[in-house]
Amino acid sequence: MSKKGKATVQPIRVGIIGAGGIAAKMHLPQLENIPGVTLTLLAGRKIERLKVLTKRHGGTPCTDYRKVIEDPNTDAICIATPHPQHVEWGIAALEAGKHVFMQKPLAPTIDEANRFVEAVEQSNKITYCLPQLTNPAIMALRALIAEGKLGKISGAHCRTSHGGPEVYNAGVRELLGEPPLKPGEKLWFFEAGEAAVGALFDMGVYSIARLVGVLGAAKKVMGMTAILDKPSQVEDTASLLLQFANGAIATAETGWCDGARTFRLSVHGTLGRAESPGFADAHLSLYQQASKTNEDLPPKRTEVNISTYPAPNPHEHWVEMIRTNTRPTLETARAARHITEILLAGLESGKTGRAVELKTTLG
Repeated sequence: MSKKGKATVQPIRVGIIGAGGIAAKMHLPQLENIPGVTLTLLAGRKIERLKVLTKRHGGTPCTDYRKVIEDPNTDAICIATPHPQHVEWGIAALEAGKHVFMQKPLAPTIDEANRFVEAVEQSNKITYCLPQLTNPAIMALRALIAEGKLGKISGAHCRTSHGGPEVYNAGVRELLGEPPLKPGEKLWFFEAGEAAVGALFDMGVYSIARLVGVLGAAKKVMGMTAILDKPSQVEDTASLLLQFANGAIATAETGWCDGARTFRLSVHGTLGRAESPGFADAHLSLYQQASKTNEDLPPKRTEVNISTYPAPNPHEHWVEMIRTNTRPTLETARAARHITEILLAGLESGKTGRAVELKTTLG
């Protein structure tokens, strides 16, 4: 105990590679509110942005990612780079003996995903992926299914979509006091050479992760993709049809062309359905059959109490795992790889028009 009577916590020193919007909006604000956590280094390409962020949140700015990897005073690293660089720096961090928080999506190729899984399983450090899987609504929904409240699961639907990277980028620039994009200035999200993948990986990963988190491993995927509205070399809209190992069939929708934003998950079974609206998944409603003889009666609706499930921010969950040397059960590298394969299968199916059988699993 400390002199003030409070239990001491193991100090954790965290570095961040990548100083874009996700670091500004998620990693830095969440990390600075965790007792015992200090930011060591923040690495990025734009020195003025680094100065703004480190002035707000602490840490030392640097433009060399390798310095974060090699820093002896850093215990753990958040990988917040653009998608194609995730695995390169994640593996480098593990090989340097650092714990890793891996930003979504894991990788744009299955070979990279396989290399990352191998590196994680050869390391004794804590690697945390897919932070959206441990929110209270998802955990409560998993419990409802395990208790048989929905009966045999027959299907599910999840949509996660927003107005596009340009809206996101404008918000980040405003947050950081930066000027808007200049006319004709391109976003890396839209460039195939920089992003490698489009809306399906960027936003669809949330839909797929939620479906996998609730239903388990998938075994077959069909997909359709399109470029509808954005000045993009990669898809801005996508829908997938998935068959899961347990027999359930689900749909996942995503895109960058939804100005009003949509974040909704529903799971359907022989005895009822459950719905969770909103990106934060703050609510969960259970609908059950009102009559076995009168199908015109509306189903009985119950608001599920999700307050019994802890709601730590993902970084807090990761730090607690580091302190207790506990490996994640849902937010694993294998789960991230399986979701990567689903996303890639969706792109392949969109090009060929044929269903794609999956090879990876969660185990």
